Amino acid sequence: MTTALRSDHGLFGPTSVTWRVHLEPVMWVAGMRALLLQSLHPRVMRGTFQNSALFDPAKAWPRFQRTVEFVGTRTFGSLAEVEAAGARVRRLHHRLRGFDPESGRRFPIDAPEGLLWVHCGEIDSYVDVARRAGIVSAAEADEYVAESVRAAEVVGLDPAVVPASRAELAEYFARMRPRLRVTDEARVAVGGLLAPPAPPPGAPAWTRAAISATATTALATLPRWARRMYGLPGLPTTDLVASALLGGLRRATDLLPDPPAPPEVREARRLVREVRAGRSV
Repeated sequence: MTTALRSDHGLFGPTSVTWRVHLEPVMWVAGMRALLLQSLHPRVMRGTFQNSALFDPAKAWPRFQRTVEFVGTRTFGSLAEVEAAGARVRRLHHRLRGFDPESGRRFPIDAPEGLLWVHCGEIDSYVDVARRAGIVSAAEADEYVAESVRAAEVVGLDPAVVPASRAELAEYFARMRPRLRVTDEARVAVGGLLAPPAPPPGAPAWTRAAISATATTALATLPRWARRMYGLPGLPTTDLVASALLGGLRRATDLLPDPPAPPEVREARRLVREVRAGRSV
């Protein structure tokens, strides 16, 4: 990814809510929440389980890194970089098929219903954690969801069908809930997050503990109905505790030096700080 100063800030830019949200370290919890929420769709979960290296201990870390790199490019890259990354993902998904043992049929991984579910699980997780951690106001949360429609187009979704507000997201999940449940594949996936195997060569030594702690926190931030599907309490007190924890994590990370990041993320931090200080970029 290019690092020189440029006027092309891609899909979002330094004045967007998206840049501000995705620069926050607490968003790692949101990423894990997204995985847990997305896993409740049987067909999406099976297609992912059958095709992704995320469930192979020897390949999971490199695969995870590629996913992080894609999200980083989509968020902070130039328009050309975003389109190139999106084209690679669309080509990959178009070649893949999953098998549904209940119907005995194969299905395309890039079916619009599945792509939309993955997108909504991701965006709902990011906006929920950002709101509860005190990163955005209610109005900014809606602005973030509206901005995310641009990200949905990158993976091939028609923007006309993508929720553009928190209210539309809530309506979408209400429609989808009768189709959701925990499959055996989801149990394996969630178990691997809560009690991950020893990290493969190349992964930092702290990976295992970090994944387990982040997954545990993410479970507590799921909607009550999703927690109940996983056999966990859906009590309001859990929501209060999770919100307090997210706020505390956000305040703690504010006191720490910026974590290591690629050049484009460091540049984004600088530009966002200039915008917040009232300087033009």
